[in-house]
Amino acid sequence: MKKLLLGTTAIGLLALSPFANANTTIELQRFFGACEAEYGKATDVSAAVGECGIITTLVNKFAAENPDINVKVSTVEWPGYDQLNAQLASRSAPDVVSMHYSAMSDYQSRGLLVPLDKLLKDQSIKATDFTDAAITSVTKEGKIYALPFDNWTMLFHVNNNLMKKAGLMKADGNPILPTNRDELFSQGKQFKDATGKPYLVQVLANETATYARIFYTLMMQQNSKFFDDPSHIDLSGQDAKAALTFMKDIVDQGLSTKNLDYPAAVSAFSNGDGGIAVNGTWLIGSYDAQSKESNNALSNGYSVFPVPQFFKQKDVTYTDGHGWVVPRGDRSDEKMAAIGKLFKFFYDNNYEWSRTGHLPTVKKVIASNEFKSLPHRSDIAKIAKTGQALPSAVLRQFAIQDIIGEELSSAISGNKSIDDALKTAQYRVNDLLENI
Repeated sequence: MKKLLLGTTAIGLLALSPFANANTTIELQRFFGACEAEYGKATDVSAAVGECGIITTLVNKFAAENPDINVKVSTVEWPGYDQLNAQLASRSAPDVVSMHYSAMSDYQSRGLLVPLDKLLKDQSIKATDFTDAAITSVTKEGKIYALPFDNWTMLFHVNNNLMKKAGLMKADGNPILPTNRDELFSQGKQFKDATGKPYLVQVLANETATYARIFYTLMMQQNSKFFDDPSHIDLSGQDAKAALTFMKDIVDQGLSTKNLDYPAAVSAFSNGDGGIAVNGTWLIGSYDAQSKESNNALSNGYSVFPVPQFFKQKDVTYTDGHGWVVPRGDRSDEKMAAIGKLFKFFYDNNYEWSRTGHLPTVKKVIASNEFKSLPHRSDIAKIAKTGQALPSAVLRQFAIQDIIGEELSSAISGNKSIDDALKTAQYRVNDLLENI
């Protein structure tokens, strides 16, 4: 009995100790892949590579530096919104979730996200700390609903070795890229005649996103008001016809790969099967690493640039990005403070995340010598200023992307006329928006 009483007393004293109830658990749900075998215990962020490696190591480092906060991570398959919807419906949403800027309005408009203005202010994080491309994407109705983590966009990844063969290199070692539509066709023909390979490597099979993202960029470059009313898309003008005609002509004139899905297109550029890969920021790291190896298609011959300005009205590139949101739920002040510390850690380590190839959201990181010294970053840094998202009030952006991509694909492949594809896309998108 004496031993039992001593044990009970010890437990009681432990419960009163300042460390006993200090542990706060944050349930963090993210995409970016799974890599526990390689990075499950890693804390050296500088040695981590790729989206999964860097985010896993960042969370590990935060946990090591904050032993009073337990971060419980669950990894979902991209993009993870079906799972989040089910969790919200059952009132079991995680505390922190990775979310695309383009998906935020669907949740914010229904009151499913917590405004973060106070949480960020408590960590001395200001809206003015972030790039315009980032902060405008996460601000809804005057409030901030996510910690901006990055901006990403489509880029021109260039095989300089093939461009040299085609006579499309400058004396300074940079490739000659088109500055308008006519130059793209003339340079594309010059490239194809010299190399026997397509000028562009594009993802055109089993795909909708790439079509829509490039189309958005071409519309924005015309300063189009196609989503001036966020509840109604207008694809009836000459701007939409000019954008889609340009996209179709590239394929019709044999200047692009055809029938390649995403993995095949990534491999095709890596293998030297085309001159310029039209793909995302997230591939910079892997292509740059390949270029530093010997005896491959990109050896000492890789560069990357924003999508050129093909229409004279505006220098702009469609961008999206990833942020961290807090879903609606009942949380204590202690838990919100812990989330604030995690967000401050992500903010302080925005440079490390920018090594993925995504653009940083923190202005001082963009301006830092550390960031500028990363391969190719100075060549794409302007996107922090020229990047533009769809209007933040546009709902169902993922579904709209699929609809537009499907219809553009039909026109580019010749299964529909350009006019029919645009008319159908407009009808389908507006039908979706009218029946939310």
